[in-house]
Amino acid sequence: MSEMIISFADGKKVNAEYRGFTIKTDQLPRNGGEGSAPEPFSLFLASIGTCAGIYVYSFCQERDLPTENIRIIQTHHRKEKGEGIGKISIDIEVPDDFPEKYHDTLVKVANLCAVKKHIQDPPVFEVATRVAKR
Repeated sequence: MSEMIISFADGKKVNAEYRGFTIKTDQLPRNGGEGSAPEPFSLFLASIGTCAGIYVYSFCQERDLPTENIRIIQTHHRKEKGEGIGKISIDIEVPDDFPEKYHDTLVKVANLCAVKKHIQDPPVFEVATRVAKR
């Protein structure tokens, strides 16, 4: 079990303390914030692409393949009906001299992303109120 402590700052800022890091969020000005940090949902979306990215990056590093011209392009497609995202596309853009024999493997390693796996097999959410011990 691990804990993440969520705390409130000024305005619409909400921070998470986890493993010695402070992850800051804010809301856009149109939503009452200052836009000083990403919104929580933006961090969620970024976690998908960056997770796929670390798998692609690690694969290339292990094989001494150059990574400086590789990009992950993540596109969010709205649901046809209702609000929200209906599809997330991830394209791994490689330079023309990147070995073609690894193209399909890059897709396979990107699909190993733990964030994606948790979305596909979601955890149970349990939300409760408890009185703080002082």
